[in-house]
Amino acid sequence: MTEPNRRAVVTGLALTSLLAGSAAGQEGRPKPFAFADVERRAETLAKVPYAAKAPSLPAPIAKLDYDAWRDIRFKPEKAFLGAEGSPFRLQLFHLGFLYDRPVTVNLVRGGVATPIAYQASLFDMGRTKVDKPLPVDLGFAGIRIHAFLNSPSLLDELIVFLGASYYRFLGRDELYGLSARGLAVNVEGQGGPEEFPVFREFWVTMPEANADALVVDALLDSPGLAGAFRFTVHPGDETSVAVQATLHPRTELTTLGLAPLTSMFFIGENDRRHSDDYRPELHDSDGLQIAAGSGEWLWRPLDNPKGRRISHFADTDPKGFGLLQRDRSFESYQDLEASYQRRPGYFVEPDGAWGEGAVTLMELPTDTETNDNVVACWRPRQPYPAGEAVRLSYRVRSVGGDVLHPGARVVNTFGAAALASGTAKADEAKGALSRRFLVDFAGGDLAYYRADPARVEIVASASDARVTATSLVANPHTGGLRAAIDVTVSAPGQTTDLRAFLRAGGRALSETWVYPWTAA
Repeated sequence: MTEPNRRAVVTGLALTSLLAGSAAGQEGRPKPFAFADVERRAETLAKVPYAAKAPSLPAPIAKLDYDAWRDIRFKPEKAFLGAEGSPFRLQLFHLGFLYDRPVTVNLVRGGVATPIAYQASLFDMGRTKVDKPLPVDLGFAGIRIHAFLNSPSLLDELIVFLGASYYRFLGRDELYGLSARGLAVNVEGQGGPEEFPVFREFWVTMPEANADALVVDALLDSPGLAGAFRFTVHPGDETSVAVQATLHPRTELTTLGLAPLTSMFFIGENDRRHSDDYRPELHDSDGLQIAAGSGEWLWRPLDNPKGRRISHFADTDPKGFGLLQRDRSFESYQDLEASYQRRPGYFVEPDGAWGEGAVTLMELPTDTETNDNVVACWRPRQPYPAGEAVRLSYRVRSVGGDVLHPGARVVNTFGAAALASGTAKADEAKGALSRRFLVDFAGGDLAYYRADPARVEIVASASDARVTATSLVANPHTGGLRAAIDVTVSAPGQTTDLRAFLRAGGRALSETWVYPWTAA
């Protein structure tokens, strides 16, 4: 049998989309659409090569710049899903600017999937003038869903799928910041550029009038694989998205990133060398939280490094990880427009055992707050072989400043010159460098120990470096304790990974603070 022709397969997939749900079953009744249909589509798609180039868009859509594209707005009165009394509304994004890869959007009613035809009348085209009708199969750039999130009488944006496999969503009283992705491939750039999987098609199922969740299915495509995704969105104080995925690798996947999160960190309390901006901090997330399979909780403050930095946190069957915005104080940001204190954190909780691997954190240098320069994902240790289906599921929660674990947590990280003791001076004479790190821990049982910090022990360590001094004092402003940790490396340019947590009577009182330092 010959290798299937890509055009024939893709044409067949499109036809399947048009007919999905209308095919008669064995007893003559319509066969209802199901997630298994998307899984079969992904399996078929994986058997043909990936089409790297998006089809050409017709004029004048092909020439839209950012402002012109942003000026095209979906008309709210044309929103889908509301006719039957559903608490959700579906709107569409127009193609143009960077979003030049058409996406097919289907509505599923009563088990029947029907593609939404493109109509210019769905949009206020703004300054863009269209001289002749655009084709009904033009497609869309993406989708967004509105719901009664913050008020029972006002629709607010809940979740958006736009660009490659990116999506982002909000909990109550939150503003957009970081994004999630379906998958990341070769995010570390090993032997080639990063691969960005794309969602080719969506199926949005019409919810019941009293539904408390919305189901969105998606077909993912990428040079290395095709996949079927189901997103079940539950709006609320902490909106959650349950993700079910079936992946079909075209090639062996050695650098796959599961449940990737993308965010921005420009300026923080631990690093202000990049700007003299009047705003004290500028970031969508301030740290990486990990709930290890062993039960240990880790907190890694984010940084804007001088060069690309990749950190791996090896683990087995992790309980969760996420990029969080813990600092919820306006005084930390002083930005009346961006309101960084209202940015959500996303926390990923695997469903089932994910085996051996590592939470991978990549930080890129940036000189502006407009660049997403942070990526976190789970990297399986074992590659996924070509031709073997991979199934996984997890939940992504939108969290605010709430504590995710019962122990004390890190609330501040500061760096300063170490005090020039006799030992430090002797080390400096030999070319060594020292630095002091101040770490504020608060919450848990620390209020109990504030009156007598001497009963608490700092457990600190450093790779390829020496911890030369530690101290602990009460911090009445945080209601916890402040740890001071002096670290010495043997020479400039040396990098060390620091770890510290608080312990009393053999019991851990806090999460583990982890932090990289390169001596300069």
